[in-house]
This record gives sequence, structure tokens and C-alpha cells, in this order.
Amino acid sequence: MSEHLHIAEGGKTEKYDLLYRQAREVVANEVDTIANMANLAAMIHQTFGFWWTGFYRVVGEELLLGPFQGPMACTRIACGRGVCGTAWQRGETIVVEDVEQFPGHIACSAMSRSEIVVPIFAGGKIVAVLDIDSEHLATFDATDKEWLERIVALFAR
Repeated sequence: MSEHLHIAEGGKTEKYDLLYRQAREVVANEVDTIANMANLAAMIHQTFGFWWTGFYRVVGEELLLGPFQGPMACTRIACGRGVCGTAWQRGETIVVEDVEQFPGHIACSAMSRSEIVVPIFAGGKIVAVLDIDSEHLATFDATDKEWLERIVALFAR
């Protein structure tokens, strides 16, 4: 990868475009899901400097912590619980501008202020979710939703 991952200037869309192209390359050359999750968490985290970036894998009837970047996190989350469990249950991306206003929010860290959770589909079912937290309010928008959904779709191959 010749292009430097972190871009100091430029808009969010340009950063996501570069990130997507690099992620596609990384995922295309590796079949192991955990390895891909680890690299994608690091790439997203480094590109945007979010508070917490990581994956929760569907294991049985709960979400189990997977590869992540940032401070310690909750290990297991029940279906329908918190933002992650709700996104899994609904099968849709959830953008939360203020986590304190989300009913049943699980506060793994008091520093988390806003959050986006993107379900990952493979074989027609949700196999994991991408969870990103910010220490700022209203960090995530439609641009994040669109690009992160494209990035996690790389797992569906």
C-alpha cells in the first residue's frame, strides 16, 4: 500500500474513499475474518481518530467482543441490548447523536458521547457488527453510514 493511510487534510468523503480502496485490498488478500476485522478496526481508528473502533461477533445468542482499537470494552452484549444489540436485532445501522438519549445504552466508557453501529451480513444473516464510539456529540452522519456499510460489505464475499 503506497498511499499513506492517515490524511491530515481533506474531507470525510475523501478519507473514506481512500480507506475503502485500502480495505478492499486488505480483505481481498486475506480469508481469515478475525485478521480482517483486526486490520479494518486499526485502519478506521487510525484514519479518523475515533474514541473506540471495533467489532462484536455473533456467537450463539449474544455479541462477543472481537478485534478493536481503544480502551477496554464490554465483552458480551445480549441481542436487543444497547446500541450494538439493537442494531443486531433490527438488522440495520443505528446512528446515535447522544448516547445518553438512547434507551438502554451500555456505558462501557463514560467518555463515549456518540456512536454508530453497522451490522455485517454474510450468507444472508448478521455475523457481526462494527461499533464506533466518539467522545464528541453528533460525530456520525449519513456519510459515515454510507461508507461504513460499504466497508463492512467487504466481509460478505
